[in-house]
Amino acid sequence: MNKVIFFVFIIYTLLLFLITYFTSRKANSQSFFSGNKRSPWFVVAYGMIGASLSGVTFMSVPGWVDQRYFTYMLTVFGFFLGYMVIAFVLMPTYYRLNLTSIYQYLGARFGNYSHKTGSFFFLLSRTLGASLRMFIVIFVLQEFVFSYWNIPFEITVALFLLLILLFTFKGGIKTIIWTDTLQTTCMLIALVMSFIMIGKAMNLSTFELFTKAINSDYTKLIVTDSSSRLCWWKQIIGGMFICISMTGLDQEMMQKNLSCKNISSAQKNMTTFAIILFVVNFLFLLLGVALYLYANKMGIQAKGDELFSTVAINFLPPIAGIIFIVGLISALFPSADGALTSLTTAFSIDFLNLEKREDYSEKKKTKLRHIIHFLFATIFVLVIIFYYHNQNEHLIDILYQVASITYGPLLGLFAFGLITKYKVKDKFVPIVCIISPIICFVLNLNSKAWFNYSFDFELLLLNGLITFFGLMLLRKSATDL
Repeated sequence: MNKVIFFVFIIYTLLLFLITYFTSRKANSQSFFSGNKRSPWFVVAYGMIGASLSGVTFMSVPGWVDQRYFTYMLTVFGFFLGYMVIAFVLMPTYYRLNLTSIYQYLGARFGNYSHKTGSFFFLLSRTLGASLRMFIVIFVLQEFVFSYWNIPFEITVALFLLLILLFTFKGGIKTIIWTDTLQTTCMLIALVMSFIMIGKAMNLSTFELFTKAINSDYTKLIVTDSSSRLCWWKQIIGGMFICISMTGLDQEMMQKNLSCKNISSAQKNMTTFAIILFVVNFLFLLLGVALYLYANKMGIQAKGDELFSTVAINFLPPIAGIIFIVGLISALFPSADGALTSLTTAFSIDFLNLEKREDYSEKKKTKLRHIIHFLFATIFVLVIIFYYHNQNEHLIDILYQVASITYGPLLGLFAFGLITKYKVKDKFVPIVCIISPIICFVLNLNSKAWFNYSFDFELLLLNGLITFFGLMLLRKSATDL
């Protein structure tokens, strides 16, 4: 079984490199950063599904069903509202200013300190988040594949990052648009096939399993207790602002949208993507219910992030394990390739101003870009190894908590820029953006004891509001202008 899975992994990787070969020919810096503004909107929309879901969704959302039930669908509805804000409020601004890095907006609106502060928080958020997404997939592959050959976890991590480096080194976003399409397809096939195979293992047709899952206790949707993390309005509001922050204010996700030829194409992409993602998240939750129903029937003790892998590899027929691994690998690569490319882009544009350095030759720009790309890959390796020694049952919970803390300043900065017409005392902006996450971190740890209130995704909104009002205190008076 291990040998078969390893063979499948090799075939899949070779297919990725074949796509890379054809898409990266004649690629230059503009290809890497913006895909030369020629990406078909429907390809971007489809490929973004894999990039948005990642290995954390693939593993954690099904495993989350025992704790959150179907309340996560309210969060997904909040995502949909957030995508509409992105499509019709944020993206027109980005296209009007012809941005490569979206944090250039902050520089044009407030000044250099705000520009670099926004980019820094993206670099921090994306590094922590993408590393977490990669960790869960690499960990499972290590446990079920690479440990068979006694390969240390650290070597496995380095191997995967090396592969990702190789197929994003040259083509950047131009390549990723097309590799994400392959990866999304494989992930969705794995999702549907896994559900069907669980039904067969339970002697149920697909329709019968669907009906049994929908009628189970796991599909609880509405929680009205406002002190609970799962309260319905927290899910919707939190989901909306998580989406705006983690997509609309995130260079990785926006870089793909900005590679479309115009704003109309980008808006079609975002709207289509939002609808498809709503359906796909529902299917992942439905799969989670099916997994728990099967686990209860078979007396399987695994739960959380371990549930899907345990059932697919140890209890279902061998083909189910292979399908699972293919889906998992498909979830891994979009988490890493887009993240590496966007981090390289943000640092190159926002801190080195590489796009406008006319005194640099194309060869020198390419060399610097490669160095930055490699350095971020090295950071990923170190952070993933740290996660390995500090594991948690539900990594998706950690992912959203990290996002609530680190994306809050970005939410406050962009909201202040778009809603108000004030200028600010730019050099003090970093102070506000550091204080706000610290306050929210302390509140998140102590709110239950202090106020009998548990924060969920709405912590991000509070973080953004604190940043917003902090910027209000920094606004320039008429005499300062």
